Amino acid sequence: MSIQKNESFWQKYYPNGVPNDIDPYKYPNLIALIDEGFSEHPSDVAYTCLGKSITFSEVKIRCETLAHFLIAKGLKKGDRVGIMLPNLLQNPISILGVLKAGLVVVNINPLYTARELQFQLDDSGATAIIILGNFCDKLSAILKKTAISTVITTNIGDLLGPKGILINNYLRYFKRALPTYDFASASEYKLTEIFKNKNISNGKLPQIDHEDTAFLQYTGGTTGRSKGAILSHKNMIANCLQAEAWFQPVLGELQESRKSDDLKNLGTMVCALPLYHIFALTACLFLGLKVSLRNLLVPNPKDFNGFVKTLRNEKFHIFPGVNTLFNSLMNTKNFEKINFKALKISLGGGMAVTRTVAERWHEKTKCCLIEGYGLSETSPCVSVVPVTSKKYTGDVGLPVPSTMVTILNSNEKLLPVGEIGEIAVHGPQVMSGYWKNNEETKKVFTKNGHFKTGDLGRFNEKGSLQIIDRKKDLIIISGFNVYPNEIEDVVAGYPGIIECAVVGVKDTNDTEIVKLFVVTSEENFSKEEIQKFCRLNLAAYKCPKEIEVRDSLPKSNVGKILRKELR
Repeated sequence: MSIQKNESFWQKYYPNGVPNDIDPYKYPNLIALIDEGFSEHPSDVAYTCLGKSITFSEVKIRCETLAHFLIAKGLKKGDRVGIMLPNLLQNPISILGVLKAGLVVVNINPLYTARELQFQLDDSGATAIIILGNFCDKLSAILKKTAISTVITTNIGDLLGPKGILINNYLRYFKRALPTYDFASASEYKLTEIFKNKNISNGKLPQIDHEDTAFLQYTGGTTGRSKGAILSHKNMIANCLQAEAWFQPVLGELQESRKSDDLKNLGTMVCALPLYHIFALTACLFLGLKVSLRNLLVPNPKDFNGFVKTLRNEKFHIFPGVNTLFNSLMNTKNFEKINFKALKISLGGGMAVTRTVAERWHEKTKCCLIEGYGLSETSPCVSVVPVTSKKYTGDVGLPVPSTMVTILNSNEKLLPVGEIGEIAVHGPQVMSGYWKNNEETKKVFTKNGHFKTGDLGRFNEKGSLQIIDRKKDLIIISGFNVYPNEIEDVVAGYPGIIECAVVGVKDTNDTEIVKLFVVTSEENFSKEEIQKFCRLNLAAYKCPKEIEVRDSLPKSNVGKILRKELR
């Protein structure tokens, strides 16, 4: 096999129309990219959710009102603001408003328990949070233990017009889905009341530089402690432009259709991936804003019957998702009644796309399901299969423009094409490091500044990257990272547990689930009770689906539990 040189040998296999490089300094900051989107297509529909659409000009007014409100409340450039929302109209407005104020977005998974929420707020040092009313009891339980002084609340129906009032009343009085809470240690404001304040937008917005932090995007680590990847304005601009460059062959087709059909938007993006996940953040929110793709926001994609019903009423062109989502959709009643004729790109990320799912999807939709690879630390896109591909390849494609990917051995030496080693990445989309964690930052960068992903892979002769395995004991659940150490730490606090270990195993649907092994001193050990305990302390997708009680666990000579043998 030939040696991989320090040049982008894969670029000669790029599709026509994809440039070799992008300019991460094209915009002075994300705000300039955002403002360009607002000014170039103000009357285009930006987002549609639960039947309600809003234009880019409406988003601009609301996000700028929010930005000035935050500044008026004393938040200063660089302060962190948590956003704990599902895919509602309020979500992108909140993200863009926080950025416009020169503040740092801390995306928080709405599925988190109070314990998980507290850790992220503590670690980030967030002083404000925008949160859905359904989750306010979690915040109330830990609020006094955090630095949060400003809480902005919103409910599902708040921006949906008259229908939204009915939805909120239904959730409040019939479903009892809006819990009681006490925010005595902080000031609470309603997002809808903030938007009504027309006199607040007089203050001056701060100046933002390329290297200023835009997001603290939390990801897991080898210790199980979540770490905040510091993503700058430049990182996010770069990855948005890289996504735009990679999608260019299809965006060009959509542009021609737009001219002939006199359409407002370039096309529609299905945004079923949650916007707190880095995949959707870049591929849906920022790319959509940049090129005028309407984002069809899906608040609860796990309601597959409702999801199918939504898609049956829509014409859509780009569909990012994860393997389990595509698989579940295809197994949902009335899936065959969805019209896929306009679909140009189906993109799988977050976890491996299996051949079975990819081939079934292609057969049913007539659109090839391509795969991409990325991480929170890389904003996220590293490589993608060309959008012109006509069949499933089994790899994760070519590195995107302005990105250097190398395969390294344990001594950080370059390996030949075809040999397996650790994937390392260098490019303008790579984070500067982990928030308040110099030790972990040093571990993940080589001496020449390449980010070591912890994933094992190899190149083929045509520059396509193949993922072989996870270097760490990572479990992937519906595209989300689950770290065994965190679960083990929680389980160890349960009465009677002597030892425990967690691994990922395949279930009957060929997806990963969490399996817990325990050694206990209790004769009448209850699996149901420990599952309840886990649900109180862990997001649902992290909770063990299988539990096995053993007399002992396999260990190495130094006493380390061997997860490999348990698998």
